Amino acid sequence: MIKIERRQTAKAQKAIEALLKAQETDAGYNVPEVNAALKEIFYGKCYICENKEVTSYQIEHLIPHRGNPELKYAWDNLFLACAHCNNTKLGKFDPILDCTKEDVERAIAFRKQGYFGTDEKLLFEPLDSREETLNTGRLLHEVYYGSTPQKKMEAVILRKHLRKEISNFKEYVREYKEAEDEEKEDLKYLLKRELGDASPFAAFKRWLIRDNKEAYSELQQYFDSPKSV
Repeated sequence: MIKIERRQTAKAQKAIEALLKAQETDAGYNVPEVNAALKEIFYGKCYICENKEVTSYQIEHLIPHRGNPELKYAWDNLFLACAHCNNTKLGKFDPILDCTKEDVERAIAFRKQGYFGTDEKLLFEPLDSREETLNTGRLLHEVYYGSTPQKKMEAVILRKHLRKEISNFKEYVREYKEAEDEEKEDLKYLLKRELGDASPFAAFKRWLIRDNKEAYSELQQYFDSPKSV
Protein backbone atom coordinates (compact mmCIF):
# COMPACT_ATOMS: atom_id res chain seq x y z
CA MET A 1 0.00 0.00 0.00
CA ILE A 2 1.44 3.35 -1.07
CA LYS A 3 0.13 6.87 -1.34
CA ILE A 4 -1.83 7.31 -4.57
CA GLU A 5 -2.90 10.73 -5.77
CA ARG A 6 -6.60 10.88 -6.57
CA ARG A 7 -6.00 12.79 -9.79
CA GLN A 8 -8.71 14.99 -11.24
CA THR A 9 -8.79 13.39 -14.69
CA ALA A 10 -11.49 13.43 -17.34
CA LYS A 11 -12.47 9.90 -16.35
CA ALA A 12 -12.68 10.94 -12.70
CA GLN A 13 -15.03 13.80 -13.58
CA LYS A 14 -17.27 11.43 -15.55
CA ALA A 15 -17.29 9.07 -12.56
CA ILE A 16 -18.32 11.87 -10.20
CA GLU A 17 -21.15 12.89 -12.53
CA ALA A 18 -22.32 9.27 -12.85
CA LEU A 19 -22.32 8.87 -9.06
CA LEU A 20 -24.46 11.98 -8.60
CA LYS A 21 -27.03 10.61 -11.04
CA ALA A 22 -26.94 7.16 -9.47
CA GLN A 23 -27.43 8.59 -5.98
CA GLU A 24 -30.62 10.37 -7.05
CA THR A 25 -32.34 7.05 -7.71
CA ASP A 26 -30.11 4.80 -5.58
CA ALA A 27 -29.29 2.91 -8.78
CA GLY A 28 -25.95 1.64 -7.48
CA TYR A 29 -22.36 2.89 -7.68
CA ASN A 30 -20.98 -0.03 -9.71
CA VAL A 31 -21.19 1.68 -13.09
CA PRO A 32 -18.74 1.68 -16.03
CA GLU A 33 -17.59 5.27 -15.45
CA VAL A 34 -16.59 4.57 -11.85
CA ASN A 35 -14.77 1.35 -12.72
CA ALA A 36 -12.84 3.03 -15.53
CA ALA A 37 -11.82 5.98 -13.36
CA LEU A 38 -10.74 3.84 -10.42
CA LYS A 39 -8.64 1.63 -12.70
CA GLU A 40 -6.93 4.74 -14.03
CA ILE A 41 -6.39 6.37 -10.63
CA PHE A 42 -5.00 3.22 -8.99
CA TYR A 43 -2.96 2.13 -12.03
CA GLY A 44 -4.91 -1.09 -12.40
CA LYS A 45 -3.70 -2.51 -9.09
CA CYS A 46 -5.43 -3.25 -5.80
CA TYR A 47 -4.87 -0.35 -3.42
CA ILE A 48 -4.29 -2.68 -0.46
CA CYS A 49 -2.00 -5.48 -1.70
CA GLU A 50 -0.72 -3.67 -4.85
CA ASN A 51 -1.04 -6.81 -6.95
CA LYS A 52 -1.70 -6.21 -10.65
CA GLU A 53 -2.26 -9.84 -11.61
CA VAL A 54 -5.86 -9.70 -10.42
CA THR A 55 -8.70 -11.67 -11.97
CA SER A 56 -11.50 -10.07 -9.97
CA TYR A 57 -11.73 -6.34 -9.22
CA GLN A 58 -14.25 -4.81 -6.86
CA ILE A 59 -15.21 -1.30 -5.80
CA GLU A 60 -14.30 -0.96 -2.14
CA HIS A 61 -15.57 1.61 0.36
CA LEU A 62 -12.73 2.84 2.55
CA ILE A 63 -15.30 3.75 5.20
CA PRO A 64 -18.12 1.16 5.18
CA HIS A 65 -21.29 2.97 4.11
CA ARG A 66 -23.73 0.78 6.06
CA GLY A 67 -26.60 2.24 4.04
CA ASN A 68 -25.45 5.86 4.36
CA PRO A 69 -25.95 7.30 0.84
CA GLU A 70 -23.34 10.03 1.38
CA LEU A 71 -20.65 7.41 2.03
CA LYS A 72 -22.07 4.95 -0.49
CA TYR A 73 -21.78 7.34 -3.44
CA ALA A 74 -18.87 9.55 -2.32
CA TRP A 75 -16.13 9.46 -4.96
CA ASP A 76 -13.41 9.99 -2.33
CA ASN A 77 -14.67 6.91 -0.45
CA LEU A 78 -14.43 4.53 -3.43
CA PHE A 79 -11.24 2.53 -4.03
CA LEU A 80 -10.12 -0.21 -6.42
CA ALA A 81 -9.54 -3.51 -4.63
CA CYS A 82 -9.12 -7.15 -5.55
CA ALA A 83 -11.77 -9.56 -4.31
CA HIS A 84 -9.30 -11.14 -1.88
CA CYS A 85 -8.50 -7.86 -0.14
CA ASN A 86 -12.03 -6.50 -0.21
CA ASN A 87 -13.46 -9.67 1.33
CA THR A 88 -10.67 -9.70 3.91
CA LYS A 89 -11.17 -6.08 4.96
CA LEU A 90 -14.99 -5.95 5.14
CA GLY A 91 -15.70 -3.86 8.25
CA LYS A 92 -13.26 -5.59 10.58
CA PHE A 93 -10.36 -3.14 10.57
CA ASP A 94 -11.94 0.32 10.71
CA PRO A 95 -10.46 2.83 10.56
CA ILE A 96 -7.48 2.29 8.25
CA LEU A 97 -5.09 4.71 6.60
CA ASP A 98 -6.44 6.57 3.57
CA CYS A 99 -3.74 6.00 0.96
CA THR A 100 -5.00 8.93 -1.13
CA LYS A 101 -4.26 11.31 1.74
CA GLU A 102 -1.48 9.70 3.78
CA ASP A 103 2.03 8.53 2.96
CA VAL A 104 1.45 4.96 4.14
CA GLU A 105 5.14 4.04 3.79
CA ARG A 106 5.98 6.67 6.40
CA ALA A 107 3.55 5.02 8.81
CA ILE A 108 4.33 1.36 8.09
CA ALA A 109 7.57 -0.41 7.13
CA PHE A 110 7.10 -3.16 4.52
CA ARG A 111 9.76 -5.85 4.82
CA LYS A 112 10.30 -9.34 3.47
CA GLN A 113 12.69 -11.49 5.48
CA GLY A 114 14.19 -14.88 4.65
CA TYR A 115 15.43 -16.49 1.46
CA PHE A 116 15.01 -19.65 -0.58
CA GLY A 117 15.39 -22.65 1.72
CA THR A 118 14.58 -20.65 4.85
CA ASP A 119 11.38 -19.47 6.45
CA GLU A 120 10.16 -16.36 4.65
CA LYS A 121 8.30 -13.77 6.66
CA LEU A 122 6.50 -10.60 5.66
CA LEU A 123 6.54 -7.82 8.22
CA PHE A 124 4.26 -4.79 8.39
CA GLU A 125 5.82 -2.73 11.18
CA PRO A 126 3.82 0.28 12.44
CA LEU A 127 5.99 3.39 12.78
CA ASP A 128 3.44 5.27 14.88
CA SER A 129 0.77 4.29 17.40
CA ARG A 130 -2.32 5.72 15.70
CA GLU A 131 -5.34 3.42 15.58
CA GLU A 132 -5.57 3.60 11.78
CA THR A 133 -1.89 2.68 11.44
CA LEU A 134 -2.20 -0.34 13.71
CA ASN A 135 -5.39 -1.47 11.97
CA THR A 136 -3.77 -1.14 8.54
CA GLY A 137 -0.85 -3.27 9.68
CA ARG A 138 -3.25 -5.93 10.94
CA LEU A 139 -5.21 -5.82 7.69
CA LEU A 140 -2.07 -6.23 5.57
CA HIS A 141 -0.93 -9.21 7.64
CA GLU A 142 -4.29 -10.93 7.22
CA VAL A 143 -4.31 -10.14 3.48
CA TYR A 144 -0.91 -11.75 2.95
CA TYR A 145 -1.47 -14.74 5.26
CA GLY A 146 -5.23 -15.34 5.37
CA SER A 147 -7.50 -16.27 8.25
CA THR A 148 -9.72 -18.97 6.69
CA PRO A 149 -8.77 -22.02 4.61
CA GLN A 150 -9.86 -20.29 1.40
CA LYS A 151 -8.15 -17.01 2.26
CA LYS A 152 -4.96 -18.87 3.16
CA MET A 153 -4.90 -20.45 -0.30
CA GLU A 154 -5.45 -17.05 -1.91
CA ALA A 155 -2.69 -15.58 0.26
CA VAL A 156 -0.23 -18.22 -0.98
CA ILE A 157 -0.88 -17.10 -4.56
CA LEU A 158 -0.46 -13.45 -3.56
CA ARG A 159 2.87 -14.17 -1.86
CA LYS A 160 4.06 -16.00 -5.00
CA HIS A 161 3.35 -12.90 -7.08
CA LEU A 162 5.19 -10.77 -4.53
CA ARG A 163 8.16 -13.13 -4.40
CA LYS A 164 8.53 -13.03 -8.17
CA GLU A 165 8.38 -9.25 -8.31
CA ILE A 166 10.88 -8.79 -5.48
CA SER A 167 13.26 -11.35 -6.97
CA ASN A 168 13.26 -9.55 -10.32
CA PHE A 169 13.65 -6.17 -8.65
CA LYS A 170 16.67 -7.33 -6.64
CA GLU A 171 18.32 -8.58 -9.81
CA TYR A 172 17.78 -5.21 -11.51
CA VAL A 173 19.37 -3.47 -8.52
CA ARG A 174 22.39 -5.81 -8.60
CA GLU A 175 22.85 -5.17 -12.32
CA TYR A 176 22.55 -1.43 -11.73
CA LYS A 177 25.25 -1.55 -9.04
CA GLU A 178 27.67 -3.32 -11.38
CA ALA A 179 26.83 -1.39 -14.58
CA GLU A 180 28.66 1.60 -16.02
CA ASP A 181 27.91 4.52 -18.32
CA GLU A 182 25.06 3.98 -20.81
CA GLU A 183 24.02 0.61 -19.38
CA LYS A 184 23.75 2.16 -15.93
CA GLU A 185 21.52 4.93 -17.29
CA ASP A 186 19.27 2.35 -18.96
CA LEU A 187 18.95 0.43 -15.70
CA LYS A 188 18.27 3.65 -13.80
CA TYR A 189 15.31 4.26 -16.09
CA LEU A 190 14.08 0.71 -15.42
CA LEU A 191 14.43 1.14 -11.66
CA LYS A 192 12.58 4.45 -11.83
CA ARG A 193 9.64 2.56 -13.32
CA GLU A 194 9.98 -0.26 -10.76
CA LEU A 195 9.83 2.24 -7.90
CA GLY A 196 7.02 4.33 -9.37
CA ASP A 197 3.44 4.51 -8.19
CA ALA A 198 2.21 2.22 -10.98
CA SER A 199 4.60 -0.60 -10.08
CA PRO A 200 3.16 -3.69 -8.34
CA PHE A 201 4.22 -4.14 -4.72
CA ALA A 202 5.98 -0.75 -4.78
CA ALA A 203 5.92 -0.44 -0.98
CA PHE A 204 8.12 -3.53 -0.56
CA LYS A 205 10.51 -2.40 -3.32
CA ARG A 206 10.85 1.07 -1.84
CA TRP A 207 11.55 -0.26 1.62
CA LEU A 208 14.32 -2.44 0.22
CA ILE A 209 15.97 0.75 -0.98
CA ARG A 210 15.29 2.55 2.30
CA ASP A 211 16.86 -0.30 4.26
CA ASN A 212 19.95 -0.07 2.04
CA LYS A 213 20.03 3.70 1.58
CA GLU A 214 23.79 3.90 2.13
CA ALA A 215 24.33 1.95 -1.08
CA TYR A 216 21.36 3.18 -3.10
CA SER A 217 20.48 6.62 -1.74
CA GLU A 218 20.30 8.06 -5.27
CA LEU A 219 17.35 5.78 -6.05
CA GLN A 220 15.16 7.33 -3.35
CA GLN A 221 14.51 10.29 -5.62
CA TYR A 222 12.19 8.04 -7.63
CA PHE A 223 9.70 7.59 -4.83
CA ASP A 224 10.30 10.27 -2.19
CA SER A 225 8.91 13.76 -2.59
CA PRO A 226 11.27 16.65 -1.76
CA LYS A 227 9.37 17.27 1.49
CA SER A 228 9.90 13.72 2.75
CA VAL A 229 13.50 12.99 1.67
